[in-house]
Amino acid sequence: MEFSLCSFDGALPVEVTVDDDNGRYTIRKSDRSGEYFNSSNELIAWVKKHFHEDEFCHPHEFRGMLAKLAEYEVNGSYF
Repeated sequence: MEFSLCSFDGALPVEVTVDDDNGRYTIRKSDRSGEYFNSSNELIAWVKKHFHEDEFCHPHEFRGMLAKLAEYEVNGSYF
């Protein structure tokens, strides 16, 4: 599951990746720095703590990402 969100603080989108098949749980911020996690739960907790919808050009896309991540937490899958 991958998300690409336009943010106000940079030209590049913020990219959030939850890839259980390959064990990739990453965030690339708009300044090209990144965060790497050992599990999807760590990534989701980080997103909830550090990102806020008013940082993004399209807040509804951010809320949609949070909804999918919440569903993933409950069901263990994003299908």
